[in-house]
Amino acid sequence: MRGVITGRDVMGNVRIIYREFGARCLARCLWVLVSGKRTTFLDVVSQH
Repeated sequence: MRGVITGRDVMGNVRIIYREFGARCLARCLWVLVSGKRTTFLDVVSQH
């Protein structure tokens, strides 16, 4: 486990992220990738 989300992780699991966590979470994941910020998926999911 790497801990930090990567583009490969997100793009490989787009359907699951969208289905289980919703469009807002998917958008935050994509934003993290575009911005170059290093964070974990748990941090992304727990954002309000």
